Amino acid sequence: MIQDIQKTLWSTADKLRANMDAAEYKHIVLGLIFLKFVSDTFFCAPR
Repeated sequence: MIQDIQKTLWSTADKLRANMDAAEYKHIVLGLIFLKFVSDTFFCAPR
């Protein structure tokens, strides 16, 4: 089951990346990682 998910994620990433240069794709991925970090930090912050 995990391998099916990994294959699906990998093929989806390939489709999204298409003909994009790796350096350009890096900015998109780092932006998504940053948004995930901010989201997690905001969710766990004491209120």
